[in-house]
Amino acid sequence: MFSGVFTAIITPFKNGKVDYDSLGVLIENQHKSGIDGIVPCGTTGESPTLSYEEHEQVIEFCVKNAKGRMKVVAGAGSNSTDEAIHFTKFAKKVGCDGALIISPYYNKPTQKGLYLHFKKIADTVDIPIVIYNIAGRTAVNIEPATFEKLCKDCKNIVAVKESSGSLDQMSAIKSLCPNLDLISGDDGLTLPVLAVGGCGIISVLSNIVPKDVVALVKAFNGGNIKEAVKIHYKLLPLVKAMFVETNPIPVKTAAAMLGICSPELRLPMCEMEAANKSKLEHAMKEYGLIK
Repeated sequence: MFSGVFTAIITPFKNGKVDYDSLGVLIENQHKSGIDGIVPCGTTGESPTLSYEEHEQVIEFCVKNAKGRMKVVAGAGSNSTDEAIHFTKFAKKVGCDGALIISPYYNKPTQKGLYLHFKKIADTVDIPIVIYNIAGRTAVNIEPATFEKLCKDCKNIVAVKESSGSLDQMSAIKSLCPNLDLISGDDGLTLPVLAVGGCGIISVLSNIVPKDVVALVKAFNGGNIKEAVKIHYKLLPLVKAMFVETNPIPVKTAAAMLGICSPELRLPMCEMEAANKSKLEHAMKEYGLIK
């Protein structure tokens, strides 16, 4: 259902407010570059610092500007089950194709608590759900057995954005849940995840080089493994630079270098350290993105 390349789209800001002009241009460029879908209001979209009103406005804006040409999977997760249900209901109301639900952060629920959290959301809102598993940000890992139980009991849980970094875990999830779409949540692992049965990537990098990320996935799916490997290694230094500081600081800085939007972030996200910015500039120059 959610195969291909989906961009975890940034939220441009200007003078403290969402810059919808820049967001509209970015969405249009994503479409022209062959992106399959966009994911607004995720971590890359700085959802933790968006107000409720901004969160909903950004999602609705993305749906209207995608115009059915790309899928829209709205970031709708929270460490509060009720809040996650609120945003998931909104995603369905405005016509999103699905909702991305991150595992509850800070609370550190048990596996039973995780199961009950996702089951309640799935039972309450009839929309395709992508579970986002990223223990590095949430402090809790969703175990493969929990995925198995959720997939058995919740027919609208259709995919996982897996950001554990463990191919063993991803393989276990795919083995236990063969009908679950396995989506890479790490640009550096797109190719390996495809090789173990994954169907795509929710990408940070495709904010900057969407055509190349699309080309990698298309090459692999078309059986041209040699070309996919070539693109993987071409992208790798840029991937490393995109995560030299906490996401989305580098990608937003890179977007500003390319004139996509301003580099403005919201605290506690802040301007890159000079040394790290130099590393990012170097990687972008080597890639041919800037002079």
